[in-house]
Amino acid sequence: MSGLLGKKIGMTSIYDASGKMVPCTVIEAGPCVVTQIRTKDNDGYEAIQLAFGEVKEKKVTKALKGHFAKANTEPKAHLAEFTRFEAGHQKSFGDILTVDVFEEGEFIDVSGVSKGKGFQGVIKRHNFAGVGGATHGQHNRLRAPGSLGASSWPSRVFPGMRMAGRLGGAKVKVINLQIVKILPEKNLLVVKGSVPGGVGSLLKIERWS
Repeated sequence: MSGLLGKKIGMTSIYDASGKMVPCTVIEAGPCVVTQIRTKDNDGYEAIQLAFGEVKEKKVTKALKGHFAKANTEPKAHLAEFTRFEAGHQKSFGDILTVDVFEEGEFIDVSGVSKGKGFQGVIKRHNFAGVGGATHGQHNRLRAPGSLGASSWPSRVFPGMRMAGRLGGAKVKVINLQIVKILPEKNLLVVKGSVPGGVGSLLKIERWS
């Protein structure tokens, strides 16, 4: 299988063999249920749909209730498709996948929605330095962006200009995170480094081999 759905539990740190402290993220990966198998004949592409997370039945539509019933499982909170598979790792309808699909030491990619930080200025959003050495266009406003562009022509701000705006709350993928430890009895992955999102946020964990 190419991956699992999971949620961020939090961060911790461990010591490696050389005694160096390594920051790590703890992820609850699975269990996930195979709720649909897409094929080229029926759908035009190949993919496996996984379901993860508990949800109250009253919050699920009748159509989704029927969808989950076909897979012999309770309603789930999240659905996602995985389109890449390793040879010999094809799964069947209704199978339950756990962290056993991963191995310690291998590398994974983790996708999630980053923490929203609201409307921010250019210093926090784009790492502007501020007035510092009294650069052109800023006068005495220490955190202002300064001059934005041309004068009489073209008399507009070019698209893509770095300005103040909403920061965070975007889909982010962090690649090549190493799995440091697997706790199969608790469905936990401990990966080296940080992943996007806050505690409890949904994550998509993928293996690219």
